[in-house]
Amino acid sequence: MASTLTGSALAASRAALNAALADNNVPDGVESAELGEIQEVNMEAQAEGIRTVFSDSKNFNVKHPLYSPWTLWFDSPMTKNRNLPQTPISAVPQTPGPIPQTPGVAAAQGWMEDIKRVISFDSVEEFWGLYNNIIPPSSLPQKANYYLFKEGIIPAWEDDANKYGGKWSIQLPKDKNKGNVDKMWLYTMLAAIGETFDPSLTTMDPSGSPPNSLITGVVVSTRPQFYRISIWTRLAPGPDDDALRERIEGVGRHFKVNVLGYGESAKLAGPLATDVEFVSHKDSEKKGKSKKITI
Repeated sequence: MASTLTGSALAASRAALNAALADNNVPDGVESAELGEIQEVNMEAQAEGIRTVFSDSKNFNVKHPLYSPWTLWFDSPMTKNRNLPQTPISAVPQTPGPIPQTPGVAAAQGWMEDIKRVISFDSVEEFWGLYNNIIPPSSLPQKANYYLFKEGIIPAWEDDANKYGGKWSIQLPKDKNKGNVDKMWLYTMLAAIGETFDPSLTTMDPSGSPPNSLITGVVVSTRPQFYRISIWTRLAPGPDDDALRERIEGVGRHFKVNVLGYGESAKLAGPLATDVEFVSHKDSEKKGKSKKITI
C-alpha cells in the first residue's frame, strides 16, 4: 500500500520509526520499508520480543521516558553527617550522564548540608525500581523527609525555581493515617512525574505552546504525631493575579480530590490535621499568620 506522505515528511517519518525500533530493540519480524511504502509488521513476533517492566520486572527491554528527569533526596536526624544506609543505588539502574550542578546551592548551603541525594531517574521503569527498594514513609523515623524534585532543582526555597513559588500541603494525624500515607505518597509522586497536577498543561498559550509546569517537586515529612505531604510550585499568585490563582487552585483541587481521594467539599481540619492549604514561600518566612488559600 502506498504512503500518502511524500518528500521530507516521509523521510522524517521513516527516520523516527527506525529510531524507535532501534531504541526498543525490536526483534526480527519487523521489516524495513521501501521509500513510499508502509512497512508490514509481524505483530506476533514483535510482541514476543518486547518485555516491559510490567511483564518482566528484572529483564525488561523497553523504557517509557518521563516528561522530565527527577531526583529523590532524603534527610533524617539518624543520617546527619553520614551516608544513607538504605540508599538503593545498586538496586536501580542509574540515569546516564554526570550529576547536574544544581542552582541556588550556595544560598541554601546550611539547609542542604544534611540532605542526601539518593538517585536521579528519567523513565517509568527506573521510578518503580526506586520505589520498590526504599523504605516507605510509614516506616521512616521521626523527623525524616523524602523530597522528589525535578532534576536541577534543589529542595530549598532559595533555589531559583522555587523562590517565587509556594506549596500546597496537608497535615494528617499519624494514628489515623499510618495505613494510608504510603498510598497517598505514591499517588502524589505519580501525579508529579506524570505531570497531571497542573490542568493548564493541556492548553496552549498564545504562542502555540503549552505553559511551563507549575510543579517543581513534592515532599513527604514524618513527625512525632503527624505526616505532611506537600506539592511545591514555581509561582505563587499575587492579589490581582486571577489567572495564576485559578491555575494554583486547580493544582490544589486535583491534589485533594484525585490524588488524596477526598471530596471537594470535605472539611479535613481537626486535631493535628489541616485542610489542603496553599501558602507562598515568602509568606511562610514571615512571622505571624500567613495568607493561605484553602481547598
